Amino acid sequence: MKELELKYGCNPNQKPSRIYMADGSELPIKVLNGKPGYINFLDAFNGWQLVKELKEATGLPAATSFKHVSPAGAAVGLPLTDTLAKIYWVDDLGELSPLACAYARARGADRMSSFGDFISLSDVCDVDTARLIKREVSDGVIAPGYEPEALEILKQKKKGNYNVIEIDPAYVPAALEHKEVYGITFEQGRNELHIGDDFFDRIVTENKDMPKEAKIDLAIAMITLKYTQSNSVCYVKGGQAIGIGAGQQSRIHCTRLAGQKADNWWLRQAPQVMGLQFLDTIGRADRDNAIDLYIGDEYMDVLADGKWQQTFRVKPEVFTREEKRAWLDQMADVSLGSDAFFPFGDNIERAYKSGVKYVAQPGGSVRDDNVIEACNSHGMVMAFTGIRLFHH
Repeated sequence: MKELELKYGCNPNQKPSRIYMADGSELPIKVLNGKPGYINFLDAFNGWQLVKELKEATGLPAATSFKHVSPAGAAVGLPLTDTLAKIYWVDDLGELSPLACAYARARGADRMSSFGDFISLSDVCDVDTARLIKREVSDGVIAPGYEPEALEILKQKKKGNYNVIEIDPAYVPAALEHKEVYGITFEQGRNELHIGDDFFDRIVTENKDMPKEAKIDLAIAMITLKYTQSNSVCYVKGGQAIGIGAGQQSRIHCTRLAGQKADNWWLRQAPQVMGLQFLDTIGRADRDNAIDLYIGDEYMDVLADGKWQQTFRVKPEVFTREEKRAWLDQMADVSLGSDAFFPFGDNIERAYKSGVKYVAQPGGSVRDDNVIEACNSHGMVMAFTGIRLFHH
């Protein structure tokens, strides 16, 4: 197949629309089910690059959950703890394959943002992963292959219209890439930057103790940032992104946005949240929404007007600000990556509130000394990479 006609472009009024290879060669993908659209393919191709690089960097199966051309989550296939399995709503599925664990983590860290995602998998989609995907609200998936039973499971989704794309894992794109804006063609070399252990060797803080686990988490952060709309900041812990902030005009706003997502991920594991007793009729998405209200300041309004009876079997106790802060203070050893330098130390101060211990950023700000001083005041470890990772 040398070209694929699409229903429309970004918006329904943007016609005609298609994908094709400029040199006339065959497309490196096959559509096995459904009719993916313009934005579906943008998410699929960006997500595929991300998981391919995560697999190369860590040796582990990888998955990402993409929304609006940025990842809502990204992770590698480490086993799930009982707590994570419960807050990701997969504790009823038994022991999952490494690839399914990767997607459960990628989807689960920020379930609200992942709602209606496009999934990318580094490995052949197995039955465990397909079963997990089938019960989530999602637009489609791209992978290098599908087990026959897994493909049949996915074909049943969305009344048979679920988008399933197979990509040739041996495909290598041209060294130069092109983009057209307002009738004008831009050309640049592809961002083929390799992110390995040595990427974090230039440590500029007093504390220079960066364990292997932190380097893996920082690699996940930086690879995720390569495919996130800038400005972008990524918090990572235990092999998965737990907070991604993208597209803000201010770096501190990205740091705050991603930090709040990381905080919510940790708050979901608090005893007050784990003990919530939902009505059996409440689905996963509605539970996610209820938890978001519960850990936010809006929950006092829900308690006041009695709406809790529509969601919970037992009226929850108020999760006070003091209790939330005490729980958040237990979050530790979080890694943080930034696609460009931190211009002020306020980013570090905000990151510290979310348990950040390890930082990687390009450096090069006129206020680098201020940023380093902020790290030193909290005993944090920071590496300057010297490389920016903007993605537009």
